[in-house]
Amino acid sequence: MSELKVEIVSAQGHIHSGVAKAVFLPGEMGELGILPGHTPLLTRLKPGAVRVQTPQGEELPFFVGGGIAEILPTGINLLADSALRGKDADASAARAAKEAAEAALANASTEMDMAKAQLELVEAAARLQFVEQLRKTK
Repeated sequence: MSELKVEIVSAQGHIHSGVAKAVFLPGEMGELGILPGHTPLLTRLKPGAVRVQTPQGEELPFFVGGGIAEILPTGINLLADSALRGKDADASAARAAKEAAEAALANASTEMDMAKAQLELVEAAARLQFVEQLRKTK
């Protein structure tokens, strides 16, 4: 068991399928580092970066906007609310999403609208941070 099978799926479709020697993901209680043979675990994901280290040493970046992670000794299944490949990241779209979420929060008239806008703002801010971090590492 020197590799993990990794599946990343979102409502938009299948994002990634492959093998990894390690995966780092944003668990609800903090970042998790997963290696082959990990104890089974089910956890919620918070919006943030997922890093998949391939057996060849390459690191593949992804963004998840929340969801669920199923961790098994032989693999990881990420069921994301939304997901994005690092190569598809767009800084202007991330900024626009954050600005739209801020405007929605400012114009919220009910508690339900406010709660929805706050969730959208958290995801948009995390996506923008992901894109900016990618730009720094290139």
